[in-house]
Amino acid sequence: MSVLGFAGCIGALRENTFLLKFFSVFLGLIFFLELATGILAFVFKDWIRDQLNLFINNNVKAYRDDIDLQNLIDFAQEYWSCCGARGPNDWNLNIYFNCTDVNPSRERCGVPFSCCVRDPVEDVLNTQCGYDVRLKLELEQQGFIHTKGCVGQFEKWLQDNLIIVAGIFVGIALLQIFGICLAQNLVSDIKAVKANWIKHDDGYRLLK
Repeated sequence: MSVLGFAGCIGALRENTFLLKFFSVFLGLIFFLELATGILAFVFKDWIRDQLNLFINNNVKAYRDDIDLQNLIDFAQEYWSCCGARGPNDWNLNIYFNCTDVNPSRERCGVPFSCCVRDPVEDVLNTQCGYDVRLKLELEQQGFIHTKGCVGQFEKWLQDNLIIVAGIFVGIALLQIFGICLAQNLVSDIKAVKANWIKHDDGYRLLK
């Protein structure tokens, strides 16, 4: 994006047709890649759902290994009111939260605090609210944690905000098309001006 912005900016300032053509071609390539990605995402939505499930579960395994990844998972679970990829039991994949008898962790059979149903009157976040919660029956768990998976909640969020999401993509696409048209129009203007100049022995002169 830095190279693309540089080419468009310098090409316009210096009236360099090569940089302007590079800018418009590269921007057009990005536009068609985005369009192809959107079409493929619609056609292969089941495959994408499986890949998203796999991606979340892999991140669940590494939850305690990377603080940035941990914050990302916590944000997603809090924002979409979900827990795990398909449900709270996905946290069995994590060595600290799994329910095996050999697990010595205090977080055994629990979930991260981001899975918890927040009490609006609580001013201080209880980071231990998910301890031992998966030892309870599923109906009991619903009073303490979110029991829906993040994949399903994300799909629901997309459906509920389909107009907004589509509007954002259309807006980005229109901006890209507008940039391509401006670049091509400027290239045409530069060529038209150059066509009005003829070369003499002492330099270029404007045709009358």
